[in-house]
Amino acid sequence: MRLHVGCAQWTHKAWQGRIMPDGDKLRSYASWCNAVEGNTTFYATPARATVTTWAEQTEADFRFVVKLPRTITHDRRLQHAEGELRAFLHAIEPLGSRLHALWIQLPGSFAPGDLPALDRFLRGLPAGQRYAVEVRDPAFFTDSAPLEETLGRAGAEWVPFDTTEFFRTPPTSAAERDAWAKKPRTPLRTRALTAAPIVRYLGRDDQARTVEGWRRWVDAAVAWLREGRSPTIFIHTPDNADAPALARRFHAEVRARVPELAALPDAEPMDQPLTLF
Repeated sequence: MRLHVGCAQWTHKAWQGRIMPDGDKLRSYASWCNAVEGNTTFYATPARATVTTWAEQTEADFRFVVKLPRTITHDRRLQHAEGELRAFLHAIEPLGSRLHALWIQLPGSFAPGDLPALDRFLRGLPAGQRYAVEVRDPAFFTDSAPLEETLGRAGAEWVPFDTTEFFRTPPTSAAERDAWAKKPRTPLRTRALTAAPIVRYLGRDDQARTVEGWRRWVDAAVAWLREGRSPTIFIHTPDNADAPALARRFHAEVRARVPELAALPDAEPMDQPLTLF
């Protein structure tokens, strides 16, 4: 039984010298959180040597959820991308057991009619690895059975991106206005398909709103842990300025209800105190 928590990135200008010390950014981040979204791989396949340094900077129990490159998911739409996939899998191999799941984020134009392509792609992936799929088309949420069946055949998870709290009221900051134009408005989904559910949650720049909006996910994480599952929860806010501290707070709220849950590592000290209320 394990709860992983993390953020959308392991480095952020707003964190340096305030939430975590300057210097070795991934190593510092990994003292705050025990998981991270690998969003940079969406834009380009990293060098294998670079990935080796990621593994060297993290403990064995740290976890990466690594996004497939957009050339595979968006440009090729999961078809005729065998070469790109082989190159990507070779590049991230040094992560070893730190690779928690391969994250297949599909474009909003990927609709239920495209499920045969997803089914073929999932069946062609190597065995022995976790796979997690994120969809944006609202039609998948209206009738979830076909996608659940496709994912079930491959033992893959459905990754919800919960933006419901964010879109509940109009934006009040520049970062929120930017996110308002870019983030997907997907229906809420709280059902897990596998023993390792993954959730992406977007709050607000107002920390109290963020905490209030994640109550359902605290309840879900507690229930999943009691069922023997090991969830991973990623905390986002529009500016992400306090995301690592918020992720730790989420873990603490769950652990208060599941005391047998292992504690997070001691965070590297901040240069100045961070107040979460």
